[in-house]
Amino acid sequence: MAARVLVIDDEEGIRSVLADLLDEMGFETICAGDGKAGLQIALQQDCDLALVDLSLPGIDGLEVLRRIKENKFDLPVIMVTGYASMHTAIEALKLGAYDYIAKPFDLEGVQVTIARAIERRRLIDENRYLKEQMRQQFGFDNVIGSNPRIQQAYVLAAQVAGSNASVLILGETGTGKEYLARTIHYQSPRADRPFVKVSCAALPETLLESELFGHEKGAFTNAISRRIGRFEMADGGTLFLDEVGDMTPATQLKLLRVLQEKQFERVGGSETLKTDVRIIAATNRDLKKAILDKEFREDLYYRLNVVTIELPPLRERSEDIPELVEHFIHKYNLETGKKIEGVAPESMALLKSYSWPGNIRELENCIERAVILCHGRKILPQHLLFSGVTTRNEEDSESSQHLKSLAEVEREYIEDVLARCGGNQSRAASILGIDRKTLRNKLRQSKPSVRSAIS
Repeated sequence: MAARVLVIDDEEGIRSVLADLLDEMGFETICAGDGKAGLQIALQQDCDLALVDLSLPGIDGLEVLRRIKENKFDLPVIMVTGYASMHTAIEALKLGAYDYIAKPFDLEGVQVTIARAIERRRLIDENRYLKEQMRQQFGFDNVIGSNPRIQQAYVLAAQVAGSNASVLILGETGTGKEYLARTIHYQSPRADRPFVKVSCAALPETLLESELFGHEKGAFTNAISRRIGRFEMADGGTLFLDEVGDMTPATQLKLLRVLQEKQFERVGGSETLKTDVRIIAATNRDLKKAILDKEFREDLYYRLNVVTIELPPLRERSEDIPELVEHFIHKYNLETGKKIEGVAPESMALLKSYSWPGNIRELENCIERAVILCHGRKILPQHLLFSGVTTRNEEDSESSQHLKSLAEVEREYIEDVLARCGGNQSRAASILGIDRKTLRNKLRQSKPSVRSAIS
């Protein structure tokens, strides 16, 4: 769709020249001969750029600019001026004009200025769209599952999102701590500012300090230029400290100072910089135990722990697995172009009996692989690949004694499909998502009662 440009100028010749130029550039043009008419169009119609003459009868160009910026701040405005009014053009820039073009026109230069303004508008619109997409993706209404603990966690998160309070998210690896942190950010007043993540466990102490606070040129070996730290990057937004429990005591002390004083210095620098960030921290460690073991500062803990939200492991919310599986199947159907309808009952039994040490992250990986491997309508047991044991957890040994092996579940499922198909192997193979030869091989490896189906 062509960009729409509004031209407001009282000289018909100027309007005609600009309209022809814009037409050559592939833009749609709307013209107005005075400030009142032009302002009405600017405020009532969708435009991507306005070219406004400074010397207009009635409402002059500066007043048109002021009113546009009051009502449509993101609409770029280029002022059209003569050499005699250059000082007024500079005043227009102070009021928010994108740029100005001077009469008589350098048409090539005018084209460049217009193209840049249109590109700026496109980037603004794209940025706004992406932010809205993020707000929708990370919304409190998107929580999957009916488990009371996960519901309570998201209710609490929604209650604190609008504040600047520090939040500490506790949970095992893969339980969704970063997703919750992003949700809090994108549903907060800071949503239009950056969300910046720091993986505290991934870097040694010296590099983590530079990552957080930045460094000056020559601060240490290989510091060949100034580097902006994450606190500066996140200014006005949210800084997410992932695995904060793995910070060394020295880095903990420096972080505490920033949280207390709202200021810091880059490594190797003397300039004190102020910071305005909201802190969301996450860890899979027991920080209270770490405090007792002298591994984590108690004063820092209380700075981070204004609000604590704990996410349960997936093994403690197995009732949510069917809904999570459905969500991931839909996601990877879209990515792969497949039309998998769901999982077979035996597959769901396996999914619900597995202990999921990697939690939701591991479940998603499992379903992604299954979607890739599956060529039928249902995900079968043979499509499920687990990274660990296939029972709930080892301390639940009594119940795990009654769980079946993957081979047993697959064999029983093949029996059931064959029975439902009246022994028709071609039809059964189609339902199972395998060819007839593969089905016959599986039947030959089965117990006698199943092998009799091919005799």
